[in-house]
Amino acid sequence: MADEEGVLTDLDNAGAGQGKPNGADTQPAVSLLTQYVKDLSVENPNAPDVYQWPDAPQIDIQFNIGAESVSSDVHEVTLKMTLTASSQGGKAYIVDLAYCGLVGMRNIPEEQAHAFLYAEAPRLLFPFARRVVADAVRDAGFPPLMLDPIDFNGLYVQRLQARRAEEAAGGDPIAPVTGNS
Repeated sequence: MADEEGVLTDLDNAGAGQGKPNGADTQPAVSLLTQYVKDLSVENPNAPDVYQWPDAPQIDIQFNIGAESVSSDVHEVTLKMTLTASSQGGKAYIVDLAYCGLVGMRNIPEEQAHAFLYAEAPRLLFPFARRVVADAVRDAGFPPLMLDPIDFNGLYVQRLQARRAEEAAGGDPIAPVTGNS
């Protein structure tokens, strides 16, 4: 985390010397300022009996991506994941994780900012969230769960197309950069 201040400075100095003569910086800049676990819950509701169950659990994975404006140039992106492992004996474990990153962006058109916040930023955060999940499952007494990579860009395009179809049919418009997706 020692570089965190350097990252903020890099965002502030992005395009230095290339801006307008009056000092107004018009160069686009994007930076992942920091990332962190905002909320983590691990439940092992059937311990110690679960360790005697002969069948492997089935894993259900749900995730959601949200983005909120923290300031004019900073957004908090949240990758929310809920994993539930169940077998015939009941629930083996439940892991709820809200893994976040602060994204600094300046001079980015809204459409590109939306795509970055809901597709690219989650892609950058996912490997770290995956490690947190694997460690949490291991610490609950189970083999670490290594989640497969997720195509966030493909999911973003699918969701965007679905929203545009809804909008064309008279539904709600596409969420602004400051909303949740």
